[in-house]
Amino acid sequence: MPELAEVEFYRKRWALAATGERVARVLTHDAKKVLRGIDLPAFRRALTGATLISSAAAAKQMHFRFSGDAWLGIHLGMSGELSVAPVDHAPGRHDHLVLIMTSCALVFKDPRMFGRVQFHVGTEAPPWWSRIAPALLSTAFTPEAVAIFLRRRARAPIKAVLLMQERFPGIGNWMADEILWRAAVHPSRPAGSLTPAEVRTLWKECRHVCRLALDAIAGRGDTLPADLNVGIPQTWLFHHRWEDGGLCPKTRQPLARAEIGGRTTCWSPVRQTLPLPARLPKRSATR
Repeated sequence: MPELAEVEFYRKRWALAATGERVARVLTHDAKKVLRGIDLPAFRRALTGATLISSAAAAKQMHFRFSGDAWLGIHLGMSGELSVAPVDHAPGRHDHLVLIMTSCALVFKDPRMFGRVQFHVGTEAPPWWSRIAPALLSTAFTPEAVAIFLRRRARAPIKAVLLMQERFPGIGNWMADEILWRAAVHPSRPAGSLTPAEVRTLWKECRHVCRLALDAIAGRGDTLPADLNVGIPQTWLFHHRWEDGGLCPKTRQPLARAEIGGRTTCWSPVRQTLPLPARLPKRSATR
């Protein structure tokens, strides 16, 4: 599933191509579930003739604001992506939304259809945008807030807790593994077992990985990499986590993989040890 930095990559792809341009036509696959809940005639009326003014990404979502107070929201789901095509682009089978602009076509493609298009007209942000949790790089994301959140979910494995969007917006599977690897915390540790020092390290690495991922995947300023992930260094866990027989970039010892918290997880057993107090107690003998 696209995570925080991938979402910003796709937002910039559309924004750099068409901000300031006018929508000439709106093409949709009306019956597809990615458009569920939208009044499609009203959607087309509001966007046709409107100008793309601004955009933003937060967590795993993005919005594009148009003149006339129109808000277009996009969640990429598992397989969604945004691309830019020639202005005469003919929508393919999986191109569920195409905006024909002045100089190009903006295409939302989602083969598996776990994504979603959302729409709102108004001067204030819609609930689907305003209810997103504070960003990892915001002043509201503090060590204290993280500590409280972990205590409230004390028995859950820390890997599962890092995927909870109400406190860690935009973090997905690979970012969670990267953060825990850098923080030297075993992914199956109960969230409540982390020491204050470990919580602070976890908070710091959340922000650090967020910055690194945004710079490497989404580029800086108005720059945009030619493709996703091309700028990620080999020193990251990212490049080794799916390799059979992959080695930890820090210890050069074998990595481990298992399902933790319902997600396939990778870690370095040498670097990320599981302290004895965090292990499950043995069952008592029955008579």
